[in-house]
Amino acid sequence: MAIMTTAQALVKFLDNQYVSFDGRETKFVEGIFTVFGHGIVVGLGQALDEDPGQLKVFQGKNEQGMAHAATAFAKMNDRRKIIACASSIGPGAANMVTAAATATVNNVPLLLFPADTFSTRQPDPVLQQFEQAHSLSITTNDAYKPVCRYWDRIARPEHLMSAMLNAMRALTDTANAGAVCISLCQDVEGESYDFPDSFLAKRVHKITRIVPAPEETADIAALVKAAKKPLLIAGGGVRYSEAGETVEAFCAAHNIPFAETQSGKSSVKGSHPLNLGGVGVTGNAAANTIAKDADLIIGVGTRFSDFTTASKSLFRNPDVKFVTVNTDRFDAYKLDAVKCVADAKRGIEALDAAIGDYKTAYTGEIAAAKAAWDAEYARLSDYHYGEGFEPLIKARYAQTIPEFIELFGTALTQTEALALIRREIDADAAAVAASGSLPGDMQRMWTTDEKDSYNMEYGYSCMGYEIAGAFGSKLAWPDKEVYAFVGDGAYLMLHSELVTSIQEGAKINVLLFDNIGFGCINNLQMGNGIGNLATEFRKRDENGQLLGPLMKIDYAMAAAGYGAKTYTVKTPEELSAALADAKKQTVSTLIDIKVLPKTMTDGYGAWWNVGIASVSGKPSVQAAYADKTENLSKARKY
Repeated sequence: MAIMTTAQALVKFLDNQYVSFDGRETKFVEGIFTVFGHGIVVGLGQALDEDPGQLKVFQGKNEQGMAHAATAFAKMNDRRKIIACASSIGPGAANMVTAAATATVNNVPLLLFPADTFSTRQPDPVLQQFEQAHSLSITTNDAYKPVCRYWDRIARPEHLMSAMLNAMRALTDTANAGAVCISLCQDVEGESYDFPDSFLAKRVHKITRIVPAPEETADIAALVKAAKKPLLIAGGGVRYSEAGETVEAFCAAHNIPFAETQSGKSSVKGSHPLNLGGVGVTGNAAANTIAKDADLIIGVGTRFSDFTTASKSLFRNPDVKFVTVNTDRFDAYKLDAVKCVADAKRGIEALDAAIGDYKTAYTGEIAAAKAAWDAEYARLSDYHYGEGFEPLIKARYAQTIPEFIELFGTALTQTEALALIRREIDADAAAVAASGSLPGDMQRMWTTDEKDSYNMEYGYSCMGYEIAGAFGSKLAWPDKEVYAFVGDGAYLMLHSELVTSIQEGAKINVLLFDNIGFGCINNLQMGNGIGNLATEFRKRDENGQLLGPLMKIDYAMAAAGYGAKTYTVKTPEELSAALADAKKQTVSTLIDIKVLPKTMTDGYGAWWNVGIASVSGKPSVQAAYADKTENLSKARKY
C-alpha cells in the first residue's frame, strides 16, 4: 500500500502501463502534453514535477493542437504508444473536445485529463466553471460524452482505480479505440489515499488478434469463389493489423485488384501491380473504373464512408455483392454485407485458405485502367500556367485567377507542385494532411512504398490537424523527414504546435498551399450554382459584400518570427530549390507555396451527395438539384 495523492497515483499508474502485440512488448504511455492552468497545475502538475518517472512532459501551445499531436503520435505508432493530454478546467477542457471527436472517428487512442470543478462544491462557482441551473453535476467536461469511447469523473480518490482500468480497456480495443476522457475534480487531484500496490504495479495489456469464425469464413469464401471480377478495398484496419503484405500476397495469388481508402494508403505498396490507388470521391480513374464493374466488393478494415462509396453510388454492377473483414461488428455490417468479424490479417489468411486456387476472370482490364491513370497523372504533373491555360476546376469566380496572378506573380499549379514534391522529397518521408483540396489530390496522386508513411486524417477531416499531426508524427518517427501538407485556410485555423516543434527540436516541414481561401469549399459552392460567398479571403467591396480585393498574406514572414526557416515560392524551380534546402535544415521549415486557384484535381467518375436546395430562384441551383436527384436515383438506398 502507498499513501499518495490522486494525481501522484495517476502518474505512477500511467508510467507502468505496457502493451504486447504479437509478442512485442512496448511501454504504452510516452508522456503527457499539457497547457497548465489553475485547475491542473497544483494537482497533476505537482505530481509530474515531483516524480514523473519515465514520463516526458510536453508543453502544448493550444489544447486542441496538442491533442491532435498526440493522436498523430498514436497513429504513427500503430496505436501501441500514446501521449496523454491534460488541460485546465473550462475553456482549456472545451478546446480538446474537437480533438477527442477526431480521434474517436478515426479509432485512434487518445487519453485526456481535463480538470473539473471542486468535488466539494465549496468554492462554486470556481474560476472558469460552467454552471447549469437545473443540475450542478453538469460541467464543461460533460461535452466529451458524445465523442469519447469511455468517460469518467474522479470525484473521490478511490474512483481512480476502476476509471483507469476501464480507460486502458477502451484505449487498447482494436475494434473501438478512440478518445477517453477522465475528468479530474481539481480538489481531488490533491487528496490522498492508500492506493494498493497492485494498482500501481507494472501491467501488460495484451492486444490480441480476433480469429475468424469458420462459418463466417465459409460464408464470404463462397461469395468470393462465385465472383468473376471482385475488388478488394484496404482500409485503416489493414494498417493497424500490419496486414499489408498479407493482402498483397492474397491479391497476387488470386489476381484480385485492390484499392486504398485514405486510412489504408501506405498499408500496402503503392507500386504493387494490382494496386489501383485511391477509390471513391477522392479516388482516381483507375480504381473508380474497376469499382463500377466489380461484381463483389471485399472491404477489409474499412467503415465504407460516403467518400469511399461515392455516397453509395460507385458500385454500379446490378449484381454487386459485399463482404467484409472487420474487427468491429458495426462496420462489418455496413452495406448489408456478408461479414467476417476478425483481425484483418487473420481474416485474409483464413479466406485465402478457404478459396484454394481460385482466380478472377480479369484479363487486361487492370493494366489498362492503371495505364490510363498513369497518362492522366503525367498530364497533371506537367500542368503549367501559360498561353491557352484553362483551370482544372471549371466552376469559378472569373476574377480570381487574373487577380491572384497580378497579386503574387505566380505561375505554379497545385498538381504540378504536388507531383514535384513527391519526386524530390525522400521516398520514406511521412506525409500528413487532413482538410481542403489536398486530401483529394493526395489520395489520387501520392504514391509510397514506405509502410505507414501516409498520415491522412480524413475520418473527421479536421482543419488544424495538419501541423500538430506532423509534430506528433515526428515525435513517433524522429529519424524521418515529416511534411505537413496544409492549405492557407487550415493553417490560419491552427498552427500553434509549429512553435512546439521548434521548442522540442523536432523538425517538421510545412508545405503551405496558399490559394487565398477555402478553395475546396469554394469549388463545391460554385459547382452547385451558388455565388462566391465567404469562401475566398477578400475584403469588403463598395457594396459591403465580401467580394472586394484579395488579401495578400506573407505566411513565410510570420513563421520566420517563430524561428522557422522559411521560403516563398511561385515557380517550379523555386519550389525545387526550397525543398532541397529544407532537407538540410535542422529547424522546422515552412514553404509558402503560392498556387493558382482552381488547379487541383477533380472528378474521375465519383459523385458526392450534398444537401442542395430543392427550391431556388437561380437556374444554376435548379440545375444542380436536378443533377443531384438523378445521381441519387442510381445510388443504393442503404
